[in-house]
Amino acid sequence: MKGQHMSAEIDSDSLLSRAETLVDLARAAGADRADAVVVRSRSKGVSVRLGKVESTDASESDDFSLRVFIGNRVASVSANPGFDLKVLAERAVAMARVSPEDPYNGLADEADLAKTFPDLELFDPTDVSGDDLRDAALAAEEAALAVKGVSNSAGASASAGMGGLVLVTSHGFSGSYMGSRFSRSVGVIAGEGTKMERDHDFDSRIYFAELDSAEEIGRRAGERTVARINPRQVPTAKNLTVVFDPRVARGFVGHIAGAINGASVARKTSFLRDRMGEQVLKSGLTISDDPLVVRGSGSRPFDGEGVSGQRLEMIEDGVLKHWFLSTSTARELGLKTNGRGARGGNAVSPTSTNLALEPGDISREDLIKSVANGFYVTELIGHGVDMITGDYSRGASGFWIEGGELTYAVSEVTIASNLKDMFMRVTPANDIDRKFGVASPTIAIEGMTLAGL
Repeated sequence: MKGQHMSAEIDSDSLLSRAETLVDLARAAGADRADAVVVRSRSKGVSVRLGKVESTDASESDDFSLRVFIGNRVASVSANPGFDLKVLAERAVAMARVSPEDPYNGLADEADLAKTFPDLELFDPTDVSGDDLRDAALAAEEAALAVKGVSNSAGASASAGMGGLVLVTSHGFSGSYMGSRFSRSVGVIAGEGTKMERDHDFDSRIYFAELDSAEEIGRRAGERTVARINPRQVPTAKNLTVVFDPRVARGFVGHIAGAINGASVARKTSFLRDRMGEQVLKSGLTISDDPLVVRGSGSRPFDGEGVSGQRLEMIEDGVLKHWFLSTSTARELGLKTNGRGARGGNAVSPTSTNLALEPGDISREDLIKSVANGFYVTELIGHGVDMITGDYSRGASGFWIEGGELTYAVSEVTIASNLKDMFMRVTPANDIDRKFGVASPTIAIEGMTLAGL
């Protein structure tokens, strides 16, 4: 594949030029302020099952969005390439004139705009052919089916894509960046009839050469699935230590992110809304968020409003220090944006970037050994989390811990607690993998309830 590149795909000069023209036309049509965004997307993928190609797909899009402001009134319109720029700008301004006033919406303050764009190495120009994607998916499936005890395939896939953002504002910001993404996944089934179990494995990277091999992904998927055969149910237990595999621990860290999102705080839908400056996590624990990680899954040189973000300890030594803030959310809360605004359609909402529960100093093995009797969770089911109260109740499966060892598979249980209590009882291991936008090591949480037999 050497010498094959997607360089033609990343020429953003023409997109910047169209966005600048769109902003100028909006101003000419009567807008006080405006910004234009182009989201570029290119992707291709192959799915296989039982050695045969099930589907191939490829997509390309450049989606234009224009936001215009007249006083405190705002309107947004979207279009695909080929539209008349002048008509679009005039329509947006006409809509803004009759929109209700919004005292918080607006462009970011000029002083907050990014002046320099660090090279975060977010784009790998490797062009992976459809044949290469097919071969990787087939190899992953073959490796998974070769694991003794695997009885069927749920399918495998491989994909390659790129995406980018172009942003132009009426107060002087003009910038763009591109990112690439390569992935492989496979799911398989073990057991027969009503005793079938399934599991999967996957990898996703910005740089193609850093992807785990298809064979390794397949072997892990097969081994994970076979380990789940013949699960038992266990009796109800209180005050139990539950250990979360990193795959499910990332979801737990996502709950922390949701609770400290400025939009949730402004809507009063977070149970941490009144806790700024207070201890909300166990002492010694830190939640970091860093948009400037080189080759980071959630990295970006500027946010969806043109603001540069810096690494923040959102929660430091257990104490809540920051909300995730975009410009409008920050204004509503009487604060200042910290560069966490993300474009979603025509709206800007605060989000995390590269979020991590920083690791502890105990190995995963020693963490499990420290649990005499407990439950190791590998999969969570359902959405039983109330972010207003913090009540937590999820269906779960995994493995019973006995004498500090993983023993037999367990399924059809429910684990429950309250996130406020769980946050104060977390012990992280040191096995963090930062390739994901939300990263977490293995974690143990004491004092949970398990509802079983």
